Amino acid sequence: MYAVKSTLPDQDLKVVGEALQGALVDLIDLSLVAKQVHWTVIGPRFRSIHLQLDEVVETARSYSDTVAERAAALGLAPDGRAASVAAGTGITGVDSGWHKDDKAVEVMVGALAAVVNRMRERMAATEQPDPVTQDIFIELIAELEKHHWMFQAEHKIA
Repeated sequence: MYAVKSTLPDQDLKVVGEALQGALVDLIDLSLVAKQVHWTVIGPRFRSIHLQLDEVVETARSYSDTVAERAAALGLAPDGRAASVAAGTGITGVDSGWHKDDKAVEVMVGALAAVVNRMRERMAATEQPDPVTQDIFIELIAELEKHHWMFQAEHKIA
């Protein structure tokens, strides 16, 4: 049952819905991972990393709302529940405890790379069935790749 009926054909809606739901899960988890590292980073580069992590959190939260609202506009109920995020994320979990600044950067470079790679797959999958959704992925990937680049460049982690 749909509360809102999409104009997309059912098969296209299935592809787009899976892409949007997967993106939502990854973005929610990215915001959680970045915030966890934000709270626990220590070391000489604490302040710059701490502030940079807030930027990642803002991007992830903003786009999670955009992605969820796009799904809702297509008649799909977005699922951002903790169990759904835990079951579907593509991000490797972050260790508990304090994170030395170099380890914090390593965690974020890995998390951002994982999310970017999955978003690129979603961008390709939505090209034909829904260019509007693909445009969201294109913009999102540009933002995530910028964060990925900045963590690597500023902190010299390959």
